[in-house]
Amino acid sequence: MKTAKKILLWIASGLFLVMIAYLIWANTGIGSKATQTLKLDVAEAYGDSSSKGNIVGVQAFMEPIDYASEENFSRKIRFYLEGAKKKGWLIPTKTLVVFPEYFGTWLVTLHEKESIYHAPKIEEGLQTMVLRNIGKFFTTYISSPDSVKDKVKYSFFAMKAPTIAKVYQETFAKLAKEYQVTIVGGSILLPEPIVEYGVLKTGKGQLYNTSVVFEFDGQINSKLIKKAYPTADELGFICPVKPETIPVFQTPIGRMGVLICADAWFSEAYQSLKTKAVDFVITPSYSNGIGYWAKPWSGYSGAETPDEAKADVGKISLGEAWVKYAMGTRATTEAGVNKGMNVFLQGNLWDLGADGSTIVLSDSARATPHIGKSALINLWL
Repeated sequence: MKTAKKILLWIASGLFLVMIAYLIWANTGIGSKATQTLKLDVAEAYGDSSSKGNIVGVQAFMEPIDYASEENFSRKIRFYLEGAKKKGWLIPTKTLVVFPEYFGTWLVTLHEKESIYHAPKIEEGLQTMVLRNIGKFFTTYISSPDSVKDKVKYSFFAMKAPTIAKVYQETFAKLAKEYQVTIVGGSILLPEPIVEYGVLKTGKGQLYNTSVVFEFDGQINSKLIKKAYPTADELGFICPVKPETIPVFQTPIGRMGVLICADAWFSEAYQSLKTKAVDFVITPSYSNGIGYWAKPWSGYSGAETPDEAKADVGKISLGEAWVKYAMGTRATTEAGVNKGMNVFLQGNLWDLGADGSTIVLSDSARATPHIGKSALINLWL
């Protein structure tokens, strides 16, 4: 009997020591003191300066270190806003600033162990992060909706949602008010997001690829844009919405429609915008991989390629397809709009890769040749 008690005591002591070791590991070496890359490669303007206002696209070059803390995230955004200000492109109340898709998503790595920000592969970073947040991850996993196919990815992006939403809103709201500009904050993955009494909140349930508009007085717009057509990579954990629910925003420079990345490829999205009489279209985008922009286009992702586009599959490049079949052409032919901007994320985000280059719609569409670079693209209206 005494022997059994002694064994149990040894087991309990061992588990206690393991728990202490885990807590020490999980709560030390948080964040990173590595230097951020603050470099602007390109700044170009289209059109002539006018009293109507302008759109500034931020082709941001992001790295994991930019998401290590609130300070780093804010510093990176401020760097681009200061660059636009020095160019004379930030006109109080009359400038719209657009960030790329997924720009806020990697705040999921906020306040994590330093090794995550220097991991060569995303899988390594994710494993470390899940282990450090094993309780949150497990709780989120078992409570995820039954309809979610990829519960691992869902749980990874949803487990820190309240903190992510708070930092995302506080950062963009503060800078929008400081510079007196309207900001489309790229996009962020959040479960059941809503704006309640001026605060971006999350719930339990489906995960949405969501874009948020911040007014020039720092207030968050209560209307959220949710992606209607997730790509093949997203379908396992991101919930789609009906295209007719895509909202329109009255801004100081006109009525704005926002289509998140792949939504810009579908006629149904433009039909929705046309009925709501938009003046210009904004498309925050992310194209993963490296070198795909110049490679033959493989067709739609996550949906069947329309008949009118099938002849171009494998014959034109991905970049050419973006101009011909997305915002660059459809905004004009299907929504009657001749102004817009399509902004892509750039950077070294582990081994994910980032491709694409800003597309400007001003009477006719053109893709800027600045792949892999940080850029500010200004469009005078």
